[in-house]
Formats: sequence, structure tokens, C-alpha cells
Amino acid sequence: MSLLPPWHPHVEVWLLFGSIFAAYVIACRRHERDTGESTPRRRSRFFAMGVGVLWLGADWPIHDLAERYLYSVHMVQHMLFTLIAPPLLIAGMPAWLLRRYLRLRPVAKAFGFLTKPLVALILFNGALLFVHWPAVVMLSVRSGWAHFGLHTLLVSTALLMWWPVMSPLPEYPALPAPGQMLYLFLQSLAPTIPASFLTFGSRVLYPVYATFPRIWGIGAKTDQLMAGLIMKLIGGAILWAFIQAIFFRWYRQEHRGEGWDASRYRDVEQEIHLELTR
Repeated sequence: MSLLPPWHPHVEVWLLFGSIFAAYVIACRRHERDTGESTPRRRSRFFAMGVGVLWLGADWPIHDLAERYLYSVHMVQHMLFTLIAPPLLIAGMPAWLLRRYLRLRPVAKAFGFLTKPLVALILFNGALLFVHWPAVVMLSVRSGWAHFGLHTLLVSTALLMWWPVMSPLPEYPALPAPGQMLYLFLQSLAPTIPASFLTFGSRVLYPVYATFPRIWGIGAKTDQLMAGLIMKLIGGAILWAFIQAIFFRWYRQEHRGEGWDASRYRDVEQEIHLELTR
């Protein structure tokens, strides 16, 4: 067997992510034309990287390996969808674009509730446990629509989970730096339960993966062990990298005496009102 599964195009993936990025570019250009306010290139790059990471996880070869060969690659796919792409996407979203989707009061109220730290943690980790349930894994392998829906659920709840850390909107503010570190620390503990079942399980939890052709000489039990280690160690490493970055940024701000500057937000209400009336 070759090192990689046979290549075949996933046209639906190209169309989906190409359309998302094209819509983003068109919205930014129209906003610049109407207001004279350009989107910083740094934000555009972050958004492009976020869409690129989603595309990487949803296209060949990761998609094919994850759904027809190795559950450990399926776990890598989940890391891309939940811990790498969402913070990039949020970092790439201009405030005016986010506010456009939050104009309606019921939507804004629901969003404010769903992005509360405790609610976001519960929703994301509930979704994480759900998609690792053996019957759900079996369904995702056998049904393309279920597979797409589960990944949409993961990405959506991951965006909620990252919001208290990455929020660009002062009306839906991110936690202060100590709160962000504690929040991500708690998130690093949450996957321990499913990861322990994968790492220390005495049997193959997902029998469907035992029926797939073996690739790279990796047996089903070893594949499951690798998936658990990826979930715990690599996922934890990503979260701890964020914790360290937040700590050092906070330390530099405190060392320079750059505490909370309320004057930076004195025009927030006026800006929000202007956006909502456009």
C-alpha cells in the first residue's frame, strides 16, 4: 500500500471554503468603499489562515486518512478544527463585520449568553464528548451529512469556547488576562476523560476503525492509543502555549504600567450605535 490514500478531489470542500473567503473579501471591500475604513492586512491574513486550516483538515489527505484508515488522524483533524482554526478566524474578524450579524436583539442576547465563559466551556466540552461517543463515530463514518454536521458542531462550539479569550468586541469582552489563563487551564483538563478512555482502554472503542485497511503498519489498538495521546498531549500543548503567551503579554503590560485604560472605550457606545444604524 502507498504511503497515502489515492487522491481524489473534494470539490465540495473547495467550493465551501472558497465561498467563505470570497464572501469575506467582498464584505471588506464594500465596507472600505462605503466608509473609507480598510481592513488591516493582519486581520485578513489571520482569517485566510483560519480558513486554510479548516480546508487542510477537510481535504485530502487528512480527510481520507481520518475517515477510512486511522482514528489518530481523525484526532489531528479535530485539533485543527477546534484549537487552531477558531482563534485564527476570530482574530481575523473585524468588529464591524461581527456587529453586522449581531444587529437583531434576540441574536445579540443569545450570543451574549452562549459566549459566557462557563456556558461556552460546557457547550464545547459537551460537543467534544458527544462526537467521541462510539455510536456517533460510527454514524459519522457511514454518513457524509452526519460527518459534515458533527464537524460544523465542533467548529461552532469551538468558536464559542475561544471567544472569552479572543473577543475583539468590547461589548462582549474577553476575560482579563488572569481569567483567560485560568479558563484555558480548565479547558486543558476537560479532555482528560475521553483521552484516558482512548489511551488506557483494554479494547478498541471504535470497532469500525478495526475493519479499515491498515496503513503505515499501525494496528487498531496502537491507533487508538495514539489518538488519546494526541488529544491530551498535543491539545494540551496548544492550550498551554496560549497560556504562556497570555502570561508574558500580561507581564509586559503590568511591567510597563499599561493597566486598564477606560478612555480607550469611551466611544464604544457611539461606535456600536453607528454600526447598528447603517
